[in-house]
Amino acid sequence: MVGNWFKTGLLMAAIMALFGMVGAVLGGSQGMLLALVLGAATNVWAYWFSDTMVLKLYNAHEVDESSAPQLYQTVRDLAVRAGLPMPKVYLIDEAQPNAFATGRNPDHAAVAATTGILQLLTARELRGVLAHELAHVKHRDILTSTITASIAGAIATLAHFGMFFGHRDDENRNPLLALLVLILAPIAAMLIQLAISRSREYGADEGGAEISGDPRALADALAKIDRYAKGLPLETAEAHPATAQMMIINPLHGGGIASLFSTHPPTEERIHRLLAMAR
Repeated sequence: MVGNWFKTGLLMAAIMALFGMVGAVLGGSQGMLLALVLGAATNVWAYWFSDTMVLKLYNAHEVDESSAPQLYQTVRDLAVRAGLPMPKVYLIDEAQPNAFATGRNPDHAAVAATTGILQLLTARELRGVLAHELAHVKHRDILTSTITASIAGAIATLAHFGMFFGHRDDENRNPLLALLVLILAPIAAMLIQLAISRSREYGADEGGAEISGDPRALADALAKIDRYAKGLPLETAEAHPATAQMMIINPLHGGGIASLFSTHPPTEERIHRLLAMAR
């Protein structure tokens, strides 16, 4: 676990370095300083408000034991097993089977599931999925991923702005090098973001299997969700692809080369690892 945190820290530091590099291309040393300040401000905003924003994007509504008894009771039982405070529980009225967790820390966490996943999975499989999401909460993955996504998005915005409004008359600036940085920086930020997200999914699968005590249930759930999610679009995720990394299965459509840039590792490999745990 310490090794994973160290790797994530290095990757996030690399994203901040990219942020500063783009700022330097746009405005020299002052631009770099301004970009780093903006990156820090983005981190602060993401820390306090990203969970509320995501839940509003998906029109999630909070439920309790009377309005969604199976979902709420399962989360409560698993939270006790995981040694976590009871998170808030949300339901999303979407046919695509999926789920995610959000929040800045275990004391301010939320677990959300779609109506589609409640209809598709058995109680045992749903338990495996919710344990996976609570593992994200326990590992504080969601905060890390959200902050990384926010900075990566800001890098892309800065680079786009710089390509059209950069200081092209700077005598000390190599225009070809500057153009190369502005093109490649968003791509590098995206690849770093994907690396963080993929590694975290494997960790949450393992942690979720330990919390539920049933690796095979999560493996069966992943196979079902992956099969059904491909044929059911999730419009909010398509409109806001930065949120895709939060889901237990990639909600976005696209295959071939696009799969190389997926925020999630291959479902087959995730299932293989879980079945190995079960054995």
